[in-house]
Amino acid sequence: MDHERLAAEMRRLALQAGAAIMAVYARGASDVRLKDDDSPVTEADEAADALIAAGLRQAFPGVPLVTEEQSDSHGVAGSTFLIVDPLDGTKEFVQRRGDFTVNIAYVQDGVPVRGVVHAPAKGRLFYTLPDGRAVEETGPFALDTIGPQVPLSVSVPDNRGLRVVASKSHRDVATDDYIARYAVSDFSAAGSSLKFCLVATGEADLYPRLGPTMEWDTAAGDAVLRGAGGHVVRMDDLTPLTYGKAGFRNPFFIAHAPGVRLVRP
Repeated sequence: MDHERLAAEMRRLALQAGAAIMAVYARGASDVRLKDDDSPVTEADEAADALIAAGLRQAFPGVPLVTEEQSDSHGVAGSTFLIVDPLDGTKEFVQRRGDFTVNIAYVQDGVPVRGVVHAPAKGRLFYTLPDGRAVEETGPFALDTIGPQVPLSVSVPDNRGLRVVASKSHRDVATDDYIARYAVSDFSAAGSSLKFCLVATGEADLYPRLGPTMEWDTAAGDAVLRGAGGHVVRMDDLTPLTYGKAGFRNPFFIAHAPGVRLVRP
């Protein structure tokens, strides 16, 4: 893989998809339909998906591509592939809360080694550089001109008072019970893959997820967090979360800064 080209293409496509999503968002209305798994999909999801998929297939024709919105891509075999969630946080989009993201990642040998997370409504853009380090670019954003980049580095956590981030739309009693097993100094809620990025920037120390997710939900944020020095582990045995699993379903997991003393549920 040409990582220089990969970084440039993922960034460009994420920005273009973000613009397409915001064009729908600005109109203030979008038809919402339910897919077979009862998750919502809108015209913004589909427009962003078509744009990203076409761009990646043209730029990297030999690399398998998995996208949430194209079920025929879900049978891809192997452990090295591109994976896309064109609009992560569709519920946030529909409810106009702004916590939605564009996610594009490259998985190599089961590990998400490169990724981009763009939150167009919040004006935030996180991605990995060609060497794997993670940065946040500050806007305004231009397709062909890279703006100022802030290197990302996870926090040095204080286990006497951790900063925890959890899902805004999927928080439940099990999650609250798990978080209660830590000493928490600050708690925040965020939607979509932004939670990974908040750990990557050092704005949070811990993000536990006790609920169903798919690999396209997590791969890009996982790559950004790894590039900032963080970890994403399975909750059951605390081993690294891997990709290319059958059906692309994730187990419960914990995203965290090194030094957090993890507990199992």
